[in-house]
Amino acid sequence: MGDMGDMAKRERVVRMSVEQPLWRALTGYRVLAMLYAVGLFATAHEEFTRPWLAVGFFAVLVVWTLATLPKVASAAACTNRFLAADLTLALTGILLTPVADAAERVHAGGPTLPSIWTAGAVLAFAIKGGWRWAALASTLVAVANLIERGGPARDTVHNVILVWVASIAIGYVVEVARASERTLARALEIEAATRERERLARDIHDSVLQVLAMVQRRGAVIGGEAAELGRMAGEQEVALRTLVSGGLVPVSRASEDTARGALVRAVDQDGDEAADDGPVDLRSLLAPYAGALVALAEPGAPVPLAPAAAREVAAAVGAALDNVRRHAGEDARAWILVEDEPDEVIVTVRDDGPGIPDGRLAQAEGEGRLGVALSIRGRLRDLGGSAELISVPGQGTEVELKVPKETKNGNDPRGKAEQR
Repeated sequence: MGDMGDMAKRERVVRMSVEQPLWRALTGYRVLAMLYAVGLFATAHEEFTRPWLAVGFFAVLVVWTLATLPKVASAAACTNRFLAADLTLALTGILLTPVADAAERVHAGGPTLPSIWTAGAVLAFAIKGGWRWAALASTLVAVANLIERGGPARDTVHNVILVWVASIAIGYVVEVARASERTLARALEIEAATRERERLARDIHDSVLQVLAMVQRRGAVIGGEAAELGRMAGEQEVALRTLVSGGLVPVSRASEDTARGALVRAVDQDGDEAADDGPVDLRSLLAPYAGALVALAEPGAPVPLAPAAAREVAAAVGAALDNVRRHAGEDARAWILVEDEPDEVIVTVRDDGPGIPDGRLAQAEGEGRLGVALSIRGRLRDLGGSAELISVPGQGTEVELKVPKETKNGNDPRGKAEQR
């Protein structure tokens, strides 16, 4: 617990916001655009027919801009009500322009009262709600500009299209940035969780798993009730080892007698349970076979196969391990190696038993015992793969199962079928 407390103190949660610089830029833009609009009026106020109306509007604009600076500091502060009021002020200034300014200036393409300050209101919509909100706000501004000019003049259309395209582009960029930010945050969470799991796995391996393994060995030597205690310790060791290595199978699916190498019939599932078209991680079906006498070595990454193909391979591995226990003895050790090649998946089952005498397999088939022929080779043949058995008397037996990632008939064992 002390280690976890120390790590909690060292860890920091860094919150990033790729859109925050946009809000700061918008804050500065609104102030500068407000000063620019006031400066334009100051240089040409003598030409206005109703300058007092323009002065009143600019007084409201200055107060509103300065008072609402906190509103454009972040997405949380920028509420929908503020956006609506902000855009209303911009539209009001556009529509008041022909009333306050001289008609000659309006028809000659003179600036509106809010001038470029209007773009700030539209950009607030873009940053807050994305390109759809930006399209709505810029469309309303376009309508107001057309009403102010009395028709679609060239410069008006040019300015309208410029604002429309710019705001939609910025809105789209903001949406992409938010999606990237969420993806990055999720990746950082997964990385942190993985590091913590690896740390816990190391601690558990150095303490709990070693103790359980020792209890299992000592119990088997002492016998009696201690042997039962050792068997239970072996079961818990396998379940815990599976959990810290990635949680491929739940604890409830631990071996029936892992201390003695017994097998879990995890592959005997109904077809309805695996009717999903998506691929299955072969490791999750092989993990239950791991035990005190059976070691599993896998790539450390998912090994996807179609549900049916994965079940058949796992069943073949189970048959091979059954043969190990039946012919090599209860104390024989076995190793399962999973290799994910570009074109095929290779699963190797090896044991340290006495091996198979020459001609024994042919004799077994002649006597009607078809475990290897049907349970192993037959399953792989149906998948378009192969099963090769190599045995040297006194040196154990090795069964190599190969499954192609694309079968001859065009079905993809990884979970998708090609339409031919």
